[in-house]
Amino acid sequence: MNILVINCGSSSIKFKLFSMPENTLVASGLIEKIGGTDATINYSKGTSIFRETRKVSDHRQGLEIIAKLLTDPERGVVKNLSEIKGIGHRVVHGGEEFTGSMLIDEKVKNKIKEFIPLAPLHNPPNMEGIIASEKYFPESVQVACFDTAFHTTISPVAYLYAIPYRFYQEYRIRRYGFHGTSHRYVARRFAQLMGRHKYDVNLITCHLGNGCSITAVKNGRSIDTSMGFTPLEGLVMGTRSGDIDPGIILYFVENLGIKPSEVNKILNKESGLAGISGVSNDFRSIVESASKGNKMAELAIEIFCYRVKKYIGAYLAVLSRTDGIVFTAGIGENQPVVREKSLQGLEELGIIIDREKNKNCTATEQEISSPESKIKVFVIPTNEELAIASDTYEFAKKQGRI
Repeated sequence: MNILVINCGSSSIKFKLFSMPENTLVASGLIEKIGGTDATINYSKGTSIFRETRKVSDHRQGLEIIAKLLTDPERGVVKNLSEIKGIGHRVVHGGEEFTGSMLIDEKVKNKIKEFIPLAPLHNPPNMEGIIASEKYFPESVQVACFDTAFHTTISPVAYLYAIPYRFYQEYRIRRYGFHGTSHRYVARRFAQLMGRHKYDVNLITCHLGNGCSITAVKNGRSIDTSMGFTPLEGLVMGTRSGDIDPGIILYFVENLGIKPSEVNKILNKESGLAGISGVSNDFRSIVESASKGNKMAELAIEIFCYRVKKYIGAYLAVLSRTDGIVFTAGIGENQPVVREKSLQGLEELGIIIDREKNKNCTATEQEISSPESKIKVFVIPTNEELAIASDTYEFAKKQGRI
């Protein structure tokens, strides 16, 4: 069964076609700079790669291009679109409403629209992708997979902020958490590797990319996570500040005369690794600059890893018993220096990594803890698209599309 996964960003569409249940990637691609005359289209099928630059007006036109690529006589992988039985959509925000993936109907679409104020940059393009998919793939089952869903098991103790309760009652201001599909995927994969049931593991999962979050997973369920009401809270990230004293925002506005829109730009686009290092939000560039003696680049790396260590320590306390720590995403999978520095000094807590294994592990599923470590440490490459494809496949089966 062919399952297409769609991930619509503000100006991009990432897509992957899987053959299920074999979990085989059939084709994939990325359309960037949507809305401009110089949009780039990248499409690959096996070793065959197609690239084009052209005008792509909106996400609907982007989905039309994807549909044509997949059925193209030379480059395509299906004869007609009816062979694609399900479309899985990444949707960033599902509020408190959705505790798992959902078959898309009018009620679900209305709820996604309702949550736009909570994710104004993400839910609108997610909705555009759904509407376009319904047009170009009318025979396919449409499924929404929510980034927030995995974190709906967090209790009020962890998700409520210490502000007047009426703000939660009236406006649902609370911790929601993000990257849920990634955290769920690596948690389930760790359980498989250990030969244990998915609800029989306690973990700390570290999704470290341009956006970063850490989740405490108890008995296979999220019980706390570092991102909050928005993806701005928590760890230092590529361009996001992560945790700061809220008084800094008041100081910006009241004492420095900075407008709220500019504060938003500073904290989301100009802070984090880029803001500290003055080099880039790309960790590879920062590491290279640090190796050449750039002290601010060195400081950015140290601050980043220190914040990761603080959250790991906090979640060790929250979990009481921890079976493993998992690193994933671009930085987590590819930067041994981050894994080593983030776990340095935690040996007394039962966390001991094998330096050689860690040094030689990049983008590979591997245990990097030493045999004497009480808590296992793994690198597990995330595969959010496969997780979405798996959910969509199950819905397609239930709908009798096999």
